[in-house]
Amino acid sequence: MGKALRKDLNPEVTPRRESKWKLPHVYVILITLLVVTYVATLFIPKGQFEREESESGALLIQPETFQFIDSPNLSLFDLIFAIPTGMVQAAEIIFGGFMIGALFAILDRTGLLAFILQIIVKLFSKNSILIIPVLMIPMGIFTAFTGAMELALIYVPIMIPLMLKMGYDRLTATAMVLVSTGAGFSVALTAPATVGLAQTIAELPLYSGIEYRVGILVTVMVIGIVYVWRYAKKVEKNPSLGLLYGDGLDEEYISEQEEEREKISIREALAIAFLVVGMGIMIYGLLNWGWYFIEIGGWYAFMSIVLGLLCGLSPSNIAEAFNDGIKKMVVAAIVIGLSRSISVVLQDGNILDTVIYVVSGVLSGMPTELTAIGMMVVQGGINFFVGSGSGQAMITMPVMNGLSDLLGVSRQTAVLAFQFGDGFTNLIYPVSLVMAMLALAQVSFTKWLRFITPLLVIWGVICATALVIAQVIGW
Repeated sequence: MGKALRKDLNPEVTPRRESKWKLPHVYVILITLLVVTYVATLFIPKGQFEREESESGALLIQPETFQFIDSPNLSLFDLIFAIPTGMVQAAEIIFGGFMIGALFAILDRTGLLAFILQIIVKLFSKNSILIIPVLMIPMGIFTAFTGAMELALIYVPIMIPLMLKMGYDRLTATAMVLVSTGAGFSVALTAPATVGLAQTIAELPLYSGIEYRVGILVTVMVIGIVYVWRYAKKVEKNPSLGLLYGDGLDEEYISEQEEEREKISIREALAIAFLVVGMGIMIYGLLNWGWYFIEIGGWYAFMSIVLGLLCGLSPSNIAEAFNDGIKKMVVAAIVIGLSRSISVVLQDGNILDTVIYVVSGVLSGMPTELTAIGMMVVQGGINFFVGSGSGQAMITMPVMNGLSDLLGVSRQTAVLAFQFGDGFTNLIYPVSLVMAMLALAQVSFTKWLRFITPLLVIWGVICATALVIAQVIGW
């Protein structure tokens, strides 16, 4: 089957010595951030902008309307109840994640996953490294058009067993997904909930300026692919150089159905055909019917049941597979809910508008040449507090529009600064979905930061340069 699956068990290779200090569990990190946010609401002055309802029904901030307000502090009960409130607000993503886990458990139990991976491994057996651009490019492009970075939760469970069978590690698989979807989301071309909404608020033609963004996306994607490629080649040459080498967790991601098979039964062939058609319907639903995680979760549950029946599983076996799949997604689901609870505390504590007001004042005092870069940095900082791209657009773009007009920055450039700041920081903020994806892959946050930080520095320079050029040419 190409390269040996367990190259990292080579007795001639000595495992790297790990530091004794380890980052706390992801739950500890998020609960700590939640408590810090709560304490901040007790000391930061509370304030509000006035908001007006747009034609689409969204509540938009009205610039120049900020005022400090006198409102009671959040109680200890508010802090405690923010956790279940965050879980409820993130319920559709959590449910969708559970059903994603159920689907892959069914594919694993029926042996279909092992057979599909076997075919892919054979296709790339002569030059396995080519699988990196072949898979990263479509994931990045799809995200650039839809803005659905959350679908990385779907991609990660597929990529990990595939890349392990190809002889790489879990970090390679995780990086392929997060780097490609992160680039596509950050330089989105037609994503309705981010660039579309931001341009609508800025009163720009919908998806205008796409040609310039295409150039930036190509540059960012190429650099990202090369970056992941270099790491994968290093692991391929010497597995001990991988950041996850010797952690003993790879076996959890390998299908129990390991035997080589040249043929499949008619029932299995029908199941694979149904899987292909089902995934096609899901993609069509995302692009044309406005599907999100409620619809994706329901569709995956339906597909899981049909696939199990087609492959001869009994109803009880299907139910057991559902349980197994959901168990693997529990940590990711709790991480998503805890992350959302931080936004709940910020909103209920009435300090988010104060933060917007203060940072907008900082921007107004910057040199004109650096204003666009400053906007990107500010948007990146605000993204820590507002996890939703569309929510951030509604909160910040009305203010940024007024600032861009006053400071000589085009509104198109302000939208681009919003995209960059909102997008790339999702790859490092512990309050973003990246923690759920790392939990799925059992990749520690510290090792992820060690891997991704150099790439983000390179991307940051590219984005800053793109903003300066946009400002100079009056884009």
